[in-house]
Amino acid sequence: FKTANVILKPRLLKHFMETETLMDELPAATATAVEQPETPLQPPSSNADDGGVIQEFRTPEELVAKSIVPVKREYIRPPPSRPSTNNNNNAIVGVENDDAAEAKRAPLLKDKKSKRQIKRERREEQKSPLHLCPEVAKSGKVSACPYGDKCRFSHDVEAFKAVKPADIEGSCPFLVYEGPCSYGLACRFAGTHRDDVSAPTENLPGKSSELNFFNKDTQKLLWKNKMKFPKAEATLKLLGLKGNPKDKTLADNGENGQVAPKEPATDTKTDSNVVANDSISPSISPEDNVDGNNLADDRPLKKAKSSVNEICSSQVSSGLSVQGGVPDGNFGVNKSEPTADTTTDSDKSLKLHPREKKLIDFRDKLYLAPLTTVGNLPFRRVCKVLGADVTCGEMAMCTNLLQGQAAEWALLRRHSSENLFGVQICGAYPDTVTKTVELIEQECSVDFIDINMGCPIDVVVNKGAGSALLTKPTRMKSVVEAASSTVGTPVTIKVRTAYFEGKNRIDSLIADMGSWGATAVTIHGRSRQQRYSKPADWDYVYQCVRKAPKSLQVLGNGDVFSYVDWNNHKTECPELSTCMIARGALVKPWIFTEIKEQRHWDITSGERLDILKDYARFGLQHWGSDSKGVETTRHFLLEWLSYTCRYVPVGLLDIIPQQINWRSPSYYGRDDLETLMASDSAADWVRISELVLGKVPSSYSFAPKHKSNAYDRAENG
Repeated sequence: FKTANVILKPRLLKHFMETETLMDELPAATATAVEQPETPLQPPSSNADDGGVIQEFRTPEELVAKSIVPVKREYIRPPPSRPSTNNNNNAIVGVENDDAAEAKRAPLLKDKKSKRQIKRERREEQKSPLHLCPEVAKSGKVSACPYGDKCRFSHDVEAFKAVKPADIEGSCPFLVYEGPCSYGLACRFAGTHRDDVSAPTENLPGKSSELNFFNKDTQKLLWKNKMKFPKAEATLKLLGLKGNPKDKTLADNGENGQVAPKEPATDTKTDSNVVANDSISPSISPEDNVDGNNLADDRPLKKAKSSVNEICSSQVSSGLSVQGGVPDGNFGVNKSEPTADTTTDSDKSLKLHPREKKLIDFRDKLYLAPLTTVGNLPFRRVCKVLGADVTCGEMAMCTNLLQGQAAEWALLRRHSSENLFGVQICGAYPDTVTKTVELIEQECSVDFIDINMGCPIDVVVNKGAGSALLTKPTRMKSVVEAASSTVGTPVTIKVRTAYFEGKNRIDSLIADMGSWGATAVTIHGRSRQQRYSKPADWDYVYQCVRKAPKSLQVLGNGDVFSYVDWNNHKTECPELSTCMIARGALVKPWIFTEIKEQRHWDITSGERLDILKDYARFGLQHWGSDSKGVETTRHFLLEWLSYTCRYVPVGLLDIIPQQINWRSPSYYGRDDLETLMASDSAADWVRISELVLGKVPSSYSFAPKHKSNAYDRAENG
């Protein structure tokens, strides 16, 4: 190694300095250069650990210029030591050689199991004493199970009590509701159950405040591919989209190339928490299949034009009106039920303009963005408590919904506290999107339906959905026109600036989006290729807002992390309806409180722990208080903690407010809990989860699902 290499590659030099055998071989000139470098060695700035930032030689302004959080010097601590992933001294730390990588892959290939083997093991696991029959758990009596010996769960109550994990500290989350806990003996808080309550009822306490349960009869019809979509078919025929070979139907499954699924014998994924509960308080009963949803009625459709006109008229006459963001009507009512049509024949010959439908005013409302994985119902409840006005469910794929997948329909679940709620769907073709919106309007209580046209994930883009639609504006128009013409529920869209960076195109399309039938459009100020790296381009968002027609509401999205960001965007562009808040809510969900109260909240670690406790309580009410529900709640809590660790308390900052793209150094909090919450170690996140959900099993491990800051591959431009 030459002296120049020592100065240019300090990380490589440091590794060799720690290896005595290699240090003995270094030339004397190199060693001299190490002891007395010509210029001070600066810490590396590319892909370095956030905890490896050294602040002693930098002012707060210099740190901000490097996108480093300017933490006060007295709170800075040395970065924690990270174990090396490779003990081979001949390889650079953190990079595996081919032999080590192959050795790690070998057991994975060897242990790969077939689907049949996995299914058999799952059935055997259900027969273990830990998987007590839900009906037996409720009543404590073996005779309560209607399946008797044919039940796939265990009926041995004494064996279950012997192996059941210890109860968790605290009270059962269902005690706030009338009646007993439906998890009975399986509840991890069984010791707090009251003895003076009546026998368990059919309805599950704690879920009575949840809406949009999936109708099992509808699911079976979707499994058999026998569901009828009269409104969607008429709209597609009117627009000339029916029969297009590119627009595949559900039977062909053009989005993923899969064959329509057969009706499965059992649904082992949702045995104790979904199957037993999805039939409780559904939004539509089997007898409510009317007005084209009665599948036994095979009458031919009328002419396309008259059918669509009648549909548009009935949508307005039967739709729920929205007043101040609150649906005017009873939740769970079958909105597909026909009502009296008082329009004349001459009125029916006129197609209603999209703006004549019911509208939603997004102006100045605090909008929680649809967030995959973390934006579940318990998290949205937390955000509602902290001040969010508008909430939206996680993105659901159209083909999965049309196939009747219970896990996908669970993403559309709504809590009664969400008074202005929408669902987000993602599809590649007009027919699948149109059928999906018709089905959602029939089965669910929602205030708007958002179509995702900006998702950057490869698995979505490769199917032609998400941001792939940005490269096909004609198909974008067809999707929005068909969806908005089929339903009376407002349809909104969410887009990015472009597919490729530097080739923005939304400004050339936004003038026409209102005529497509969209009520609002949300623009994320990044391209698909950019993913989440680099700041959002708000100047381009403002440009699009000014080009949009006045009838179209335009929302901005990207990097809103404080009330200052919110105020700046509203001041710079008064025409902007509102800002959608995404990652800012993940890192600090109290951002909604800060915006409403116009202050920087120096929240304490105790207050943050109370928010986590609320999330755990909401999660147990949603996923269940048995062992499976506890671990599901813990999993999603840990996913959320992988974001909250990026927050730096206001009282520790030299410059306020913190920006979302700043990297945080290692620092001490003002107490031990605050220090623990600042850790980016998954082991510490598990410790935090134990404060609210009890101890984890000895073999428990967790790895976060998302790595959102990745830049796209070079082959994508």
